[in-house]
Amino acid sequence: MASTPGIDLMRGRPTPAIGATEAKLQQRKLDALRRGVHRVVDADSLPFGVHVIGVGGAGVEIVRQMLRDAPPDLLATSGSRFSVLAVDIDHGQSALSDVVSLASKFGAERAHVETLSLAVPAPEVLAESMKNLRGHLELEYPMLQGSAGFEPWLSESTIHPDVNEPVTRALAKAVYSRAYYEGERPMAAALRRFAASTNATQGDAVVCIVFGLGGGTGSGMALDLARHLSTGLFGRRVLVMGIGIAPCEGDTPVHRGGQVFAALNELDGLCNEDQNRGMVQACGELYKNPFTAGFLMVPQQPAFARAGDLALTHRHVDREIAALLTARHGANLWEVLRLLNWVAAPSTQHSAARTPWGAKWMHVLGFADASHSPAEGARQLLDQLGILPGYAPEFIEVRVAEKNAEATGWATALDLAFAPEAAASLAEGGLDGSVQFVLPRVGKSDLSIFFEVRDAYDDLSSAQRISAHALLLERGVVLCEPSTRIDGMAGAGLGGGGGWVAIPFEEMRGPARSQPGVALPEMEIRHAA
Repeated sequence: MASTPGIDLMRGRPTPAIGATEAKLQQRKLDALRRGVHRVVDADSLPFGVHVIGVGGAGVEIVRQMLRDAPPDLLATSGSRFSVLAVDIDHGQSALSDVVSLASKFGAERAHVETLSLAVPAPEVLAESMKNLRGHLELEYPMLQGSAGFEPWLSESTIHPDVNEPVTRALAKAVYSRAYYEGERPMAAALRRFAASTNATQGDAVVCIVFGLGGGTGSGMALDLARHLSTGLFGRRVLVMGIGIAPCEGDTPVHRGGQVFAALNELDGLCNEDQNRGMVQACGELYKNPFTAGFLMVPQQPAFARAGDLALTHRHVDREIAALLTARHGANLWEVLRLLNWVAAPSTQHSAARTPWGAKWMHVLGFADASHSPAEGARQLLDQLGILPGYAPEFIEVRVAEKNAEATGWATALDLAFAPEAAASLAEGGLDGSVQFVLPRVGKSDLSIFFEVRDAYDDLSSAQRISAHALLLERGVVLCEPSTRIDGMAGAGLGGGGGWVAIPFEEMRGPARSQPGVALPEMEIRHAA
């Protein structure tokens, strides 16, 4: 084929030589998108197979909203199945109590709904449990790599089960680990039952693991839960999608602090293919990216900017996510998955055959009030979503309840605001009164919040930085710190150990934000006693 580089007259951008393989693939993708090959045309006869795990307070609320909003005929199509697991740490104000009762509209033969409330054990009990963790890990994975000098990341003196204190990510991980590995192993048993129910779906199945990025419980448990489910129980046969809810200005400083930086970097280490290879090299195959269907981030700031009230913001965000997962028998979610991975691929095609994500592994869910002025609303979204200048999406599909003049106006306004490579298109079947869309392939450094929480992380003490982590603590690794073993790499060793990951520290740290980088303060990673 002849090479035709030049200027795209419709979009005002340089065009690559079409002879290049990458350019051919990109052109094929956009052509397929324009033809609508990702659309599910028989949604009414589609067996429902969207299964959900809500972790922490934010995740549990999404589960409750789904159960409240789901139509009675959600599982009417033959082969449909709905598996739900809601997990939280009970501090006396748990939202788990009515989850099962809300599911009563579905018959037990087609729905499996379970809740699990985990208590923070007494400090001496949890400390003893952590001493046994290394042995459990070796039984789970005999080829376990890493330092033999494993040291618990929490001691009896650093475990605070005070109901008035927020749960840190490190503490939530310890509670999860005890429930998964010890005693009657209630966490492991609940995951087995959930997996068995999901496998009984007589059609396409996808599992969505929903949690808050700012809270300690959800983000502290969700990543271990995802790898135990996806790589362990499913053997990577079932698609698993992560949905992380970002904090907003109405949240407490703790929920907008340094633990969000650690959570984003842990997700980067899993979902960024280049970073994940380095994590697997140092820590083993158990740490291969469990989110085989991708990761969707949901900013709350646009809703908070309109409502000015945190409770109203939560209800609005919950409703939008619930609609994405349940509308048209789950067809809206399947269409999003096809769009985000490879538009010409069937929904069941494994992620290995899809568009590689690389550093831009995150997708961002946006939504707006359809009654607002499209031009003004689109400009506000551009600011409120926290996407930094320089990001340019490949495509945007705008989901509305029905196509009309207002919906067309929104598609035009979003197209002008974000300037995607392929002109924004319209799709019906969305939530009444809402305009919903997904920005594909966003990197962590495309987000203003990444730099804000990085600054907050730098202000933490050594003990607080350890408590902000979760994913690799059982490997004796504090991911967001420079390696104590290999210069230039990330992953400091707990207690001066030899833990590390094959990820350049500069990439984990992220670029400077329009100003010269500030050297990271010297810090000694030791047991947080």
